Amino acid sequence: MKPGIHPEYRPVVYRDKSADFAFLTRSTVTSDQTVEWTDGATYPVIDVQISSASHPFWTGRQRLLDTAGRVEKFRQKYARRGTQGR
Repeated sequence: MKPGIHPEYRPVVYRDKSADFAFLTRSTVTSDQTVEWTDGATYPVIDVQISSASHPFWTGRQRLLDTAGRVEKFRQKYARRGTQGR
C-alpha cells in the first residue's frame, strides 16, 4: 500500500439503539461522537437504524406495523368511489 493515500483504519463502535446492541469492529468511517467501551477505552460511535440484533432475517421475528390503520385508510379512501370504475 502506498503511504499517505489511505484513510485511517481504526476501531469503531456500531450501535443499534432500537435493539440496545453495540459491537466493536474496525473501520475507516469517521464520527464526532464517542462512547466508552467495556474495556475502558473511548471509541468513535456510529448509530445505525438496523443491525443483526433487530433485522427480521436474523431474529426470526417481524416488527408489528399498524396495518389495521393503513387498511382502514385505504377502505375509506376508495369507499367513496364505489363501483363506478369497473
